[in-house]
Amino acid sequence: MIDATPLLKAYAVLRRRHLARLDPVACQRRLLARLIERARATRFGADHRFSAITSVEAFQSQVPIRRYEDLWQRYWQPPFPRLENCTWPGTIPYFAVTSGTTTGVTKYIPCSTAILAANRRAALDLFAFHLQHRPQSQIFAGRNCMLGGSTALNELAPGIWSGDLSGIAGKTTPLWVRPFYFPPRALETVTDWEKKTALLAPASLKADLHTLGGTPSWLLLFFERLAGLRPEAGRRLAALYPNLELIVHGGVNFAPYRPIFRSWLAGSRAETREVYPASEGFIAVADRGDGEGLRLVLDQGLFYEFIPVEELDSPNPTRHWIGTAETGVNYALVLTTCAGLWAYVIGDTVRLIDRDPPRLMITGRTSYSLSAFGEHLIGEEIEDAVASAAGDVGAAVTDYAVGALFPRTEDGMGGSAGRHLFIVEFEGGPIEAARLERFATALDRFLASRNSDYADHRAGDYGMRPPLIHPVPAGTFASWMKSRGRFGGQNKVPRIINDRTVLSDLGAFAGFPISA
Repeated sequence: MIDATPLLKAYAVLRRRHLARLDPVACQRRLLARLIERARATRFGADHRFSAITSVEAFQSQVPIRRYEDLWQRYWQPPFPRLENCTWPGTIPYFAVTSGTTTGVTKYIPCSTAILAANRRAALDLFAFHLQHRPQSQIFAGRNCMLGGSTALNELAPGIWSGDLSGIAGKTTPLWVRPFYFPPRALETVTDWEKKTALLAPASLKADLHTLGGTPSWLLLFFERLAGLRPEAGRRLAALYPNLELIVHGGVNFAPYRPIFRSWLAGSRAETREVYPASEGFIAVADRGDGEGLRLVLDQGLFYEFIPVEELDSPNPTRHWIGTAETGVNYALVLTTCAGLWAYVIGDTVRLIDRDPPRLMITGRTSYSLSAFGEHLIGEEIEDAVASAAGDVGAAVTDYAVGALFPRTEDGMGGSAGRHLFIVEFEGGPIEAARLERFATALDRFLASRNSDYADHRAGDYGMRPPLIHPVPAGTFASWMKSRGRFGGQNKVPRIINDRTVLSDLGAFAGFPISA
């Protein structure tokens, strides 16, 4: 095939020069003005007097911050699925389906043609920074694969479709990209993930992959399937894909996966590079080394605001933007986009580590959540699941905590998929084995019924294995809290533990050793 890397390199040089000259404050101010101008004639623009907004300050004064539920109930739900000039001009052709809200299993994020084009341009920055670090690259001499959702979208109405954002991106891939893209159309449409990877794995070994991307947990499962096909490769990507240059990852915290990826990449010339693509837009990309922060994409359809996390639920929170945000502060990220999201709280928390250019670290979620593998469980879902499962087996739970066990090592079972560990204190002490098994099954079933992302990851035990329940004697949590100096009415047992040190400490105390 034709090597298009020289063309990409020429573009990358021009793009990096542009970014080097870019004034972050002026860029974001201009971008917001353009978004407001384009949406002046929409219902939202009329309601918020867009014709009178001439500054960032005026925008923040006239447009309150909103969560999904607010925009859905007032603007999107009444005409759904045909949104015409509601919050963005024209008709919204796609909706990215995601889950994890407190009000239901799914939510529908509008995807305009403008935001899809902006996302594609932002994704090119990934290659621009890769080429800066690897000037001898030949990345477009072969195929580039993203392990994403099915392109067999759900037609909500004539010309209006919904699906996973990665499936929408695959469906709308420009023709000029197709020669460098993998998988082929026939494999893209497969909806069953295990079946899809069973087909993708052998095909990919013949495709001369130069880039491979996806969520870390899905990538590792894919690697395991490859290892089964080529056991002589010795679990080394260099032997499977000799021309692999780049692994793109995002969606979950990469730190726990880093040692496993390092092992798979032994002897390979491929680098890892993180991206921050949300259903609402392509937010940031790593322009430096692994773990050194992500550079905000400032000029591709997204206006950013930053609210101190502790003020998020206050009546009048402080609304910072690129012109006023400070480094080292934990902010809730708020977006205004070219898909008609206005001052929208996306649910992520971030911390700026540089201002010019702005770089950030993702610090978590605004809600109590667990998403070690991309399952996006929130605290309420987990709380309700534990209570429901306990009721199913006629037991009472006095305390519990949940954390993630990562693949292959931590539960001693050698599996290739991770799982959740629930350390549970039942009233009166541990329940018998049969009831404990029923408790685990009921818990798993409840979570799958409430959260479609969890259900997808649990399908066929492929993305995640069943939850593991470790019962402990009565009084265990109280003793553990006391040992940590956190005993008393003002101290609460952490239900969801994402801090590996804390989870390791609890595991050791409860008789279930976990590596920190």
